[in-house]
This record gives sequence, structure tokens and C-alpha cells, in this order.
Amino acid sequence: MHGHRFGHSPWQGRIFRKGDFKYMILDMLKERPRYGYEIIRELEDKFGGLYVPSAGIVYPTLQYLEELGYVTGAEKDGKKVYTVTDEGRKFLEEQKETVDGIHDSMKSWCGAHSRDEFHELMHGMGRLGKLCFSNGRAATPEQVKLVRKVIDNAYEEIDKIFKK
Repeated sequence: MHGHRFGHSPWQGRIFRKGDFKYMILDMLKERPRYGYEIIRELEDKFGGLYVPSAGIVYPTLQYLEELGYVTGAEKDGKKVYTVTDEGRKFLEEQKETVDGIHDSMKSWCGAHSRDEFHELMHGMGRLGKLCFSNGRAATPEQVKLVRKVIDNAYEEIDKIFKK
């Protein structure tokens, strides 16, 4: 799932419009202080694993918000933890309509993807991908052939389920 261009999914259109991401980060920080990796993981969770913002988007956005005076960053246990400032809260409140629109857009983008069952399905797909990647490079040609056959069979079976 990693490596999508910012705001895009291979299955549907844009999640965020240009400039929307800063509102999401501020909104998350309004709830409690967080560090960058935590923001990445929580957004991945909100999207059921279908969208994972990259560090190359999150950290520059945090730096930008810090430059604007909307957040502060402080070292804690070797990590930089970000906290929204009063000025950031005020900005967020002034942009409430925009933030609400982004939340509505996220809900419609996720649709059925927010269901627990779908989240677990995507988690299982991720586990399968990691298993194949971590073991496949050292596998024998025969092992790769057998795994490929299992995956091809699973694809056919899953396709039948979705066509019912």
C-alpha cells in the first residue's frame, strides 16, 4: 500500500484536495499531541490500510505548520512530539466548514472500507504480501511456482465470490 502518490489510491480518485492534508494533521493534534509516525499509522487505520501517507508528506507538513505557528514540536524520548497551539486551534475553528467537508469526503471515499471485516481483510492481504516478499527472494523456483499457483487459485475463488 505504500508508495501511492499523495492523496491517491489505486482503486478510487483523490482522498484529499491540494492543501487539505494540513487540516487533517491539525485536527488530529487537536485531540492530543502526536509524533509523525503516529500520525501516519492513525491515518492508515482510518483508511483501513488502503491509504498510507508517506513520511515525505507528513513531516514537511508538520514543519510547515510549525513555521506558521500552528504547532510546536518538542523532543520526547528521542522523538519529536507535535502539539497544536492556540493559534492552530483558532485557525482550525475558522476552517471548521473545510474540515467538516474533508471528514465527509473521507467517509464517502472509505464507504464500506470502514467496516471491521473489510479492515481485517486488508490486514490479511498485507500479511500475505509481507510473507511472500520476505520469503520469496530466498525461495527455490519450485517454491515460487507453488505459491504462485496457490495465489492464482485464490484469485479465481475470490473472483467467483465477488461475482455472486
